[in-house]
Amino acid sequence: MAALIEAITVKRKMCFEFENTPYYCLEAEVSTPTARGGQTLVRLKMRNLLTRAVFDKTFKAGDRFKEPDLEMVEASYLYSDGEGSYFLDQETFDTLTLTGEMIGNALDFLVEGALIQLHKFNGNPIGLKLPDQVELEVTYTEPGARGDTSGNVTKLARLETGLEVKVPLFIQEGVKVRVYTETGEFAGRAY
Repeated sequence: MAALIEAITVKRKMCFEFENTPYYCLEAEVSTPTARGGQTLVRLKMRNLLTRAVFDKTFKAGDRFKEPDLEMVEASYLYSDGEGSYFLDQETFDTLTLTGEMIGNALDFLVEGALIQLHKFNGNPIGLKLPDQVELEVTYTEPGARGDTSGNVTKLARLETGLEVKVPLFIQEGVKVRVYTETGEFAGRAY
């Protein structure tokens, strides 16, 4: 049987199951009453891992949640089409499909063969976790003009996934650059 988690022990970045759905805790706030006999309440800001919806809910300190059947598996990106995006589980070699809602903007950072962490709930894929940075090749950029060197001057570059980022003037087409997946900003040149 899965372990039970009391509401008062739920902390930030913890996962728990509520009404047969996995949730991720974004914030936890405990309010203790000053009057005798009052109940301690726990306000949780939580994200539904299936729908990505975020909301606040208040629970009694003694409320219990099941530990969700969540697992992270390593998978490689294969391709995307109108039906969804396809990944290859690196342990079982099963093909796993994620819909557009589950992927979000991750396609801006995924190239064929890229390794990522896939979230599974009760054995079914529900989302993915990208690395902090990815390396992508510059497919188009304007040449930097001579003399444009005062201050931190940047230009627009289109990467192999179609993502456009601002890069320093010295970056040319064909160069691989590192990009932060959280912000979509230039992180540095890949060596």
